[in-house]
Amino acid sequence: MKFQFLNSTFYSLFSIFCVAVLLSTFYFLLSDSPALASGTSNFKIEILTLCGNNIKESGEQCDGTDLAGASCTSQGYTGGTLSCNSSCNFVTSACTSGGGGGGGGGGGGGGGGGGDVAPATSAIFNGRAYPKSTVTLLKDAQIAATTIAGADSNFSITLTGLSGGNYLFSIYSEDNKGNRSSLLTFPVSVTSGATTQVSGIFLAPTIAVDKSEVKRGDNIAIFGQSVPNSEITISVNSDEEFFNKIKADASGAYLYNFDTSPLTVEQHFTKSKAALNGEISSFSKTISFVVGTKNILAQPTAKFLKGDLNNDSRVNLVDFSIAAYWYKRPISADFRPKEIERLSGDGKVDLVDFSIMAFYWTG
Repeated sequence: MKFQFLNSTFYSLFSIFCVAVLLSTFYFLLSDSPALASGTSNFKIEILTLCGNNIKESGEQCDGTDLAGASCTSQGYTGGTLSCNSSCNFVTSACTSGGGGGGGGGGGGGGGGGGDVAPATSAIFNGRAYPKSTVTLLKDAQIAATTIAGADSNFSITLTGLSGGNYLFSIYSEDNKGNRSSLLTFPVSVTSGATTQVSGIFLAPTIAVDKSEVKRGDNIAIFGQSVPNSEITISVNSDEEFFNKIKADASGAYLYNFDTSPLTVEQHFTKSKAALNGEISSFSKTISFVVGTKNILAQPTAKFLKGDLNNDSRVNLVDFSIAAYWYKRPISADFRPKEIERLSGDGKVDLVDFSIMAFYWTG
């Protein structure tokens, strides 16, 4: 395949790509209505603590005029006036001790000389991954923090030192076989001086198959890891979509032997999602296999970067040129699996795919 870099078509598509950069940036970073991109059923963003709203909340001693019933006497003084500073901490400089009115005045002078510490701006992320797995949090496409999920698959990550504003956060994990989950991405508006909690995160299961090609009528093993004892729904796409359910074991592992007899001799795709206690994850990434005339064992899953179309672990003009070749053309059978894995997965190359490449661009 030859690519003509210096022609009008290329520059036209590159102009479209630049528009895609702007669209992806505005959509992800300036959204006023944060939502989980992949749509888990119980995802929620809430402000836990906001200093300055005149409501005493967890982590605050007070807030404005709300002293939560506290007074100078409850703080160990004999009298005076208790107040609250802009950091939501008690100010006792106007409190007095027995016979120490003058001392209290001096304390007031000391209080006036001190500066308030700016209230912290932070974000907390709570959810489910896989037992004892490493969970990685990205902030604007850069690694911000990691943690280890518990044996029950639950995890919590606290990110401090933030500034108020809009961020694009993403979370992923790896299972006990080294297979990485799909990336769960969501924009969050962080309020200055407040603690913002993102809860109900439910990472999609990992998924793999034991054969890259399976003889029609034989079984293909579809397996992965999720939350312990969760219900796994496996989808296999053909002319008709097949759904099968299986329960993950105590370690979160699941395995389903799918009978390929109903499938035609061609390429097919499978994905999975998990449910537990009324909570539902998004679907996993989609992987492909071929129903044919022989069995070929699958090779270990290769890790790849979204948008990387030439397998060099970068997203740059080379990948853009590959995508540009397929722009508004029927994609080939060879390119289709890559379009599903590394672009939008809708079976064509359009502005959506260039937006994805813009977001993952490395240069």
